[in-house]
Amino acid sequence: MAKVYLGLGTNLGDKKANLRTAIYKLQERIGKQVSLSSFYETAPWGFESTHSFLNAAICLETPLAPLEVLHTTQEIEKELGRMKKSVNGVYSDRSIDIDILLYDDLILQTPELTIPHPLMTERDFVMQPLVEIAGNVMHPVLQESLSALWHKA
Repeated sequence: MAKVYLGLGTNLGDKKANLRTAIYKLQERIGKQVSLSSFYETAPWGFESTHSFLNAAICLETPLAPLEVLHTTQEIEKELGRMKKSVNGVYSDRSIDIDILLYDDLILQTPELTIPHPLMTERDFVMQPLVEIAGNVMHPVLQESLSALWHKA
């Protein structure tokens, strides 16, 4: 069993319900919940919108391989109304966004998936909930705790 840390975000519709539904589906299809952060209201990042985001982080124990986790999260996003993923830094409003942040201490770079998430340490809306549940976890590339990395930013 691996521990996978996911970042969740939503800024359309009933945001709390979107997160709760995503969390339920993640537990049902990916694995047992180890920890779940508080929900954080944040401003949009990388684009302008009148809709604030609600963000969270979750840790799950999973028997799935990283690409299986990715494909499962993409299915859940589609089921919850996600129309398209961000491409080339073009971001938009979304009913749900699920990102793989960490998968154990795996370092992976493929055309389809990069772990750890390459922009996670630049984003407070990712780091704040993640540090709440995994502050002592070491970033496998940067070799510092997530808490130390977030407080440097």
